[in-house]
Amino acid sequence: MTFRDLHQPRNPFLLANAWDAGSAKMLARLGAPAIATSSAAHAFTLGRPDGGHVTRDEALAHAQDLVAAVSVPVSGDFENGFGHDPDTCAETVRLSAEAGLSGISIEDAALPEDRAYDFDHAVERIRAAVAAARALPADFVLVARADGVMNGHYDIDEALRRITAFDEAGADCLYVPLPKTMDDLKRVIGATKKPVNVLVAGPYALHDRAYYASLGAARLSLGSALARVTHRAIYDAGRAMIDNGDFTPLNLGIPGKDIDKLLN
Repeated sequence: MTFRDLHQPRNPFLLANAWDAGSAKMLARLGAPAIATSSAAHAFTLGRPDGGHVTRDEALAHAQDLVAAVSVPVSGDFENGFGHDPDTCAETVRLSAEAGLSGISIEDAALPEDRAYDFDHAVERIRAAVAAARALPADFVLVARADGVMNGHYDIDEALRRITAFDEAGADCLYVPLPKTMDDLKRVIGATKKPVNVLVAGPYALHDRAYYASLGAARLSLGSALARVTHRAIYDAGRAMIDNGDFTPLNLGIPGKDIDKLLN
């Protein structure tokens, strides 16, 4: 089954966001049908905050490491395409395919600035990325993201206007991360016949796959949520050890031999 074939409305697959070769291999061995990078989780591994602090070359090299580690498709969480202009988005698509990625997502946040691209420019960027994807020798899934609701830049009506335009521009999958309400998510899914990605994080992690299938979702991604679970373990164990001299949290880890089995 190709990466595109996995995108089936009402039968969502888990796109498991990993942050290094080891986490990618573990998730794939556990049964994840596809792996994705996470811009935030990757930034964390470099000791940097999320939001435009990783270069395209770094992101591509990181993606190649994940592609080499697993036999399932890998998709790139590539922020704003690493540049403001449409030609840069198109070049990012071409370089991503060369790196072995099966697709990428491009968002409408003008990183590293705290603003959204204006409507027309956002659409033109997706149109250029789609054209580049269609010119590739192999199939490539281009995901268009409207991040303004999550980032506080615009409301759900504007998000719907944008994904409708992204759909018309040829995007293969639409994505509005973390709508304010479940009714808003239903509006997003109902606004297109294309596959819709749902970010399973925060309050959205309180619902299961069957629920999202009933809504018509096609893809469930984790973003940096799983990486932040590991950082919670580091934080809690660190506080216990450093503040109280308590090392008992170290006994909560799974046996090394079980990890070894997933990495061999």
